Amino acid sequence: MDKLNFERELKQKGYNFVCGVDEVGRGPLAGPVVCAAVIMPLENIVEGVDDSKKLIAKRREKLDVFIRENAIAYAICRIEPQVIDEINILEATKLCMKNAVESLSISPDFVLTDGNMTLDITIPQKSVIGGDAACYSIGAASIIAKVYRDKLMGEYAVQYPAYGFEKHKGYGTAAHIKAIKECGLCPIHRRSFTKKWS
Repeated sequence: MDKLNFERELKQKGYNFVCGVDEVGRGPLAGPVVCAAVIMPLENIVEGVDDSKKLIAKRREKLDVFIRENAIAYAICRIEPQVIDEINILEATKLCMKNAVESLSISPDFVLTDGNMTLDITIPQKSVIGGDAACYSIGAASIIAKVYRDKLMGEYAVQYPAYGFEKHKGYGTAAHIKAIKECGLCPIHRRSFTKKWS
């Protein structure tokens, strides 16, 4: 499978700055949802770009550096747990993706999003199911979003050591749920996700 098919087809139609967008952190009980938007050149391809979940941490971190160095433009945005609780995770994810696109230093002329998200933007867009594995630009976005969020959750682990955020990144593992039951919630927990344990 050629992961550049989407970008090349759009380039042939006259779209020069194609942006890939992806999110990380829709499912966790704690921490923000993070989205990245990336415009990658179609030459000097970064080899090994794939769905970030398929890559080991060290490989992701190396690719993160290469992607940032080679990108025409990239932006990373986050929506905090308090906002997720107010507007729900789907709306928070859409807002986060929109903010990432609008934060790019170069305005894209086409946007490719992972999944089935339709963003509130005036730029032409297309959603791609499984886009982080099937589309180069979306895969690149998934990697830098995940590396950013994983590092952030490691910082929160130092701030709130009782919960083990460095291990599970806020997801609902047995150890995390046990910690919530024993210690209660901390400021980065999503109240709407943790009602049955808090």
